[in-house]
Amino acid sequence: MEKDSKIYVAGHRGLVGSAIVRALENAGYTNTIKKTRDELDLLNQEAVSEFFVTEKPEYVFDAAAKVGGILANKDHPADFIYQNLVIQNNIIDSSYKNGVTKLCFLGSSCIYPKLAPQPIKEEYLLTGPLEPSNDAYAIAKIAGIMMCQSYNKQYGTNFISLMPTNLYGPNDNFDLESSHVLPALIRKFHEAKKTNSPTVSMWGTGSPMREFLHVYDLADAAVHLMNNYDGSEIVNVGTGEDVTIKELAELIRDTVGYKGELVWDTDKPDGTPRKLLDVSKLHSLGWKHKIALPEGVKETYNWYLKQVNVK
Repeated sequence: MEKDSKIYVAGHRGLVGSAIVRALENAGYTNTIKKTRDELDLLNQEAVSEFFVTEKPEYVFDAAAKVGGILANKDHPADFIYQNLVIQNNIIDSSYKNGVTKLCFLGSSCIYPKLAPQPIKEEYLLTGPLEPSNDAYAIAKIAGIMMCQSYNKQYGTNFISLMPTNLYGPNDNFDLESSHVLPALIRKFHEAKKTNSPTVSMWGTGSPMREFLHVYDLADAAVHLMNNYDGSEIVNVGTGEDVTIKELAELIRDTVGYKGELVWDTDKPDGTPRKLLDVSKLHSLGWKHKIALPEGVKETYNWYLKQVNVK
């Protein structure tokens, strides 16, 4: 990408999209296109087509998606599969039809089988059953990967697909009903501290292991790979390091300064037992994460405090 290349970031207000815009601007890219949902409804095929015809972006980062945690995925699977399929179909097809030089599709590590060998290599995709609690979302993302690969094969496009691990950071969703585990815990512990609650109830056993990548690192990786990787094969983006949910909870509890007790509700689901990405391919392409989990959690909590105070 040239510094003045026309770059469209779909979903620029979300966790990933806002971080990609920040990374591009910090790196000196001066011509990013950003459209709010009111300005461009990505579920509307005609509107998306018209946007691409009019704006003619040269590069596209597809960070637009309907996302959520276990509860949201369990309760709204139709929304997750429909909206994600439609959004990515509209963006990928319009990118091809309007001669986009390169597109970066952002998937998710939940595309892999529930019981995939650990750490998870890219080639484990489609080798076993998915985690049932978010299979609708996962299948939509798998379809996006296949669409990029199919367009590359049939039309000679240059559409790459990145599979991030669990993400967190500024602009995350902290809603307790629909958020992922890390931001949900930040809010839970903050509110428990504020109300002097003696206990905080935790889902599951605390034993599942998860990998967490700061969204600023993901954005940095996405820009790096947009400039340095051409290929249809997916690329895992993560740290190659994981912690138990119990360790994560204790780290967040200590960061927030909550002094009460953790109570584990073992009637609630744990989800996938372990989900650690093999990032050897990513490292071979010249990129490695920079932000350690304790530092990232502290920064994210400080960002959350500013939002709470603003409200």
